[in-house]
Amino acid sequence: MDAVKTEAAPSFETVWAILQEVGKKHEENAIAMQELRESQKETDRQMKKSERQFNKRFGEYDNRFGKVVEHMIAPNLCKKFREFGFVFTKAHNNTKVKDDENNIHLEVDVTLENGDNVMLVEIKTQLTAEDVKDHISRMEKMRLYADLRGDKRKFFGAIAAVIAPTNEKKNALKQGFFVIEPSGETFNITPPPHQPKEW
Repeated sequence: MDAVKTEAAPSFETVWAILQEVGKKHEENAIAMQELRESQKETDRQMKKSERQFNKRFGEYDNRFGKVVEHMIAPNLCKKFREFGFVFTKAHNNTKVKDDENNIHLEVDVTLENGDNVMLVEIKTQLTAEDVKDHISRMEKMRLYADLRGDKRKFFGAIAAVIAPTNEKKNALKQGFFVIEPSGETFNITPPPHQPKEW
């Protein structure tokens, strides 16, 4: 009968050496993970910085583009709105309202006016649902500001956009705004499907 062979248990020194090696590897892994986390933080910081720079540059571009559009369409808006029964005698770019006492602050890209009516025109590169909401808010603030000063003229709104996606355009029209879009070397004005909204 063959004798059963048994392996001798590793010595304490061997186990201790293995544990030390495992501990060393664990420590190296922890350092590597920390370095990776730091690297990721730096990457995140760089990405956020790049995003801020991009947003700033895009905002500057968007503002400059808006100014160009303002100067292109503003002079002809009075004439174009005659087709819809509005006879505006004055046009202003960049109207600012600052009423700290009543907490009313707003800016209007182009304001058309006469003795009876005022048209507030907001100019955007690309029309969004948020732009429509913002213009409704702007119209409400202007109405309040006018009422506080006894100005009983009717206020109407229009949004000019270089790009007006179908859904956003429909939404703007549904809210009672005129929508102004480029067409060749000029621009077209689409009236709301029913009466334009008065504020």
